[in-house]
Amino acid sequence: MVYKKKILHLTLKEEWFDLIAVEQKKIEYREFKEYWISRLMNKHDDSLKEFDEIHFKNGYSKDCPFMRVKCIEVELGYSRTYDADCFKIHLGKILEIKNWLKDK
Repeated sequence: MVYKKKILHLTLKEEWFDLIAVEQKKIEYREFKEYWISRLMNKHDDSLKEFDEIHFKNGYSKDCPFMRVKCIEVELGYSRTYDADCFKIHLGKILEIKNWLKDK
């Protein structure tokens, strides 16, 4: 049986994409709202989903900057930015970057 990776697809603004690409940002936050609850939690038991990788894009064109990152875990926590509980997506090793220039 072939194992199918569990991938979380996220689109980011350039500022956040760049910080992750240079490994200065190790946690990605998402508000605890219905949209993210449906994407990050299992309906049947309200547990958090597990992902193998996160695929980040900076834009929507087919040649926009793209990055594959190992997902360590998704947890519930507090964010000072939102001043509320949120999803904290812990980022691991960068596995691949395409169409991104390090020295802009």
